[in-house]
Amino acid sequence: MPADGGSRAAAAPGDAAASASQTVAVVERAADVLLHFCDARRGDLGITEIADAMGLSKAAVHRLLGSLRSRGLVEIDPDTRRYALGPAAARVGLSYLARLDVRAVALPELKVLSEATGETATLSVRSGDSRLYIDQVTPDREVIMSVSLGAPYPLNVGASSKALLAFLPEARDARELARLVRSSRSVHPPRSPRTGTPSADTGMDDTLANGASLRRLANELAAIRARGWSRSAGERQPGAGSVAAPVFDHRAAPVAVVSVCGPADRFASVVGQCLEQLLDATGRLSRRLGAPAHCMPPTR
Repeated sequence: MPADGGSRAAAAPGDAAASASQTVAVVERAADVLLHFCDARRGDLGITEIADAMGLSKAAVHRLLGSLRSRGLVEIDPDTRRYALGPAAARVGLSYLARLDVRAVALPELKVLSEATGETATLSVRSGDSRLYIDQVTPDREVIMSVSLGAPYPLNVGASSKALLAFLPEARDARELARLVRSSRSVHPPRSPRTGTPSADTGMDDTLANGASLRRLANELAAIRARGWSRSAGERQPGAGSVAAPVFDHRAAPVAVVSVCGPADRFASVVGQCLEQLLDATGRLSRRLGAPAHCMPPTR
């Protein structure tokens, strides 16, 4: 009897460890199911679809969905018997997003980007019908580019502005695009402290809002959308080169733009490296902000 009792006592820790391991595995599978809903092309999924995609039995998927449904993380359509994310899943996601500050989230990426490229990394956001630089990290070298934080710039001139504008709803509507271009005429870049003249060409001549010019701009924005990034050389500021790409949030909306910029003569020889590092950074930032998969930068 003592031997048997001792055997049962010795087996207990192993049994507890096995049970804990099984519990962890179930939690991991449940989390994988939730993440599969996020990555799926459509919002609702059937049990068979989930089972096939995840390599699980339909019985196991049914049990997992039942547990998730009991907590409001998924819900079922009584007519189609298909499942979708539930209100509790929205609460989890929104509570995460509510504590995110795009400037704070982006700053570590700007530091890495500037160090990796040896050039200035900037962060911009939209403000009405203009764009503002809200942060920058400059490299530790003698000749650098530096931007004016908080100063308004037109949305249709320069790599950063066009990388943002291309993904805005206005870019796909001819009337809205024309309105934005007209509005941008009142947006002036900061003046040079030495000459008192604008430090950048706004591109705002009297013919910019005519049909031909707008079509050229619309075509350029469509090309930027297709490739996922924008490039300029001396367009906004003579002697400067830049590449820029948008950062998307959970709504697939462009909430910011990151750029790498430097003196044009030096920048031309490293633009490929800068672009690769830039798209890696904006991809990480977009994922951090919950952007869907179709917003990720294209594979190079």
